[in-house]
Amino acid sequence: MYMPVLPAILPLLILQHSFSYLESGILVTAFNVVSSLAQPVFGLLADRRGLVVPLGAVLFTSALFVSLMGIADSYLLLVLCSGLSALGHACFHPSALAIVSRLCTHENRGQLTAYFVVGGNIGYAIGPVLAGIVVTLFGLPGLLLLLIPSGITALLIHRVVPQSLFVPPKKVTPAPGADGGQKVNYFPFTILMGAIILRSWAIFVTITYLPVYLVTRGYDLVTASLLLSIMLLVGVSGQIVGGHLSDRYGRREYMIAGLLCGIPPFLLFMATSGILSLAAMFVFGFCIWSTFSVAVAMGHELLPGQVGLASGMMLGLAIGFGGLGVALNGIIADLYSLDLALLLLVIPLICAATLVLFLPYPWKSLQQRMAGHGMA
Repeated sequence: MYMPVLPAILPLLILQHSFSYLESGILVTAFNVVSSLAQPVFGLLADRRGLVVPLGAVLFTSALFVSLMGIADSYLLLVLCSGLSALGHACFHPSALAIVSRLCTHENRGQLTAYFVVGGNIGYAIGPVLAGIVVTLFGLPGLLLLLIPSGITALLIHRVVPQSLFVPPKKVTPAPGADGGQKVNYFPFTILMGAIILRSWAIFVTITYLPVYLVTRGYDLVTASLLLSIMLLVGVSGQIVGGHLSDRYGRREYMIAGLLCGIPPFLLFMATSGILSLAAMFVFGFCIWSTFSVAVAMGHELLPGQVGLASGMMLGLAIGFGGLGVALNGIIADLYSLDLALLLLVIPLICAATLVLFLPYPWKSLQQRMAGHGMA
């Protein structure tokens, strides 16, 4: 919820403090860089050192530094608040997903992971809205009111979540030469990371340039932003459906299907107009966003003993690197056209699906067919 607050208040920060676009951009960059680099570190510490993070306290701390940006009176303090808030954000996700993973079985991992991710996406959607309301009513100091929902949530986490879940499972040291002593094979997870980076690239291009593209089609900015929000909400429902279907039919199968099935409706959206075009845009959002929780579940299964590291890599580095691709599409838009820059996002989607196709990960549908033949 608090991560997208900073971009939402940037226009007011620029107006009130007379920041340049570079200075305002550094505030967002500081958050993204710190969060992307710190998440794998916190995940590794959780896996190897048994780092236990009080999720409620971390959540409140992250919200605190975002809120303090409303009363910070210098640029240096704003950058510091941005970075410290990002540290809280980076500390939360690996630890929270490790708890979710301990609650999962192979049969429900996709669905439970989807519920967690959906909660974050809903917060991502309402964060800018709440920030906009309090800033409009009370100015930048009104950001301090955002401490109220974080405080309530922190209290609920403390009261509702069993404290036993915050204790990492004890590791059993394998005997020398035993099978358990074999080194972890990171190659499959590396391939999955590549697919997540490519998928994130396509998603960030969509979020960044879709409103601008809709404006060039004749929509006003408010309507264009509303349509993007609707597509994101459709994507939230897609994550729940994707998590359930991946449990039933296989994660590898669903990842490939979701990535590839999103391409035809996207091309239809670009080629048509009116209701048909918008419907195709929503179907595209459903397909592409539905693969996110599935990818996280796959990562946890590929590194079952290092869930913290896997979570930090997938939600930190992979998404961070994916966002860097937006600049390339921006260059293409400047040199050629925005239409071409958007059309080219099908390339990372195809490449992501190809990586998943060759990922050393079992085909659930094939296993089911083989089991069926064996019983015949």
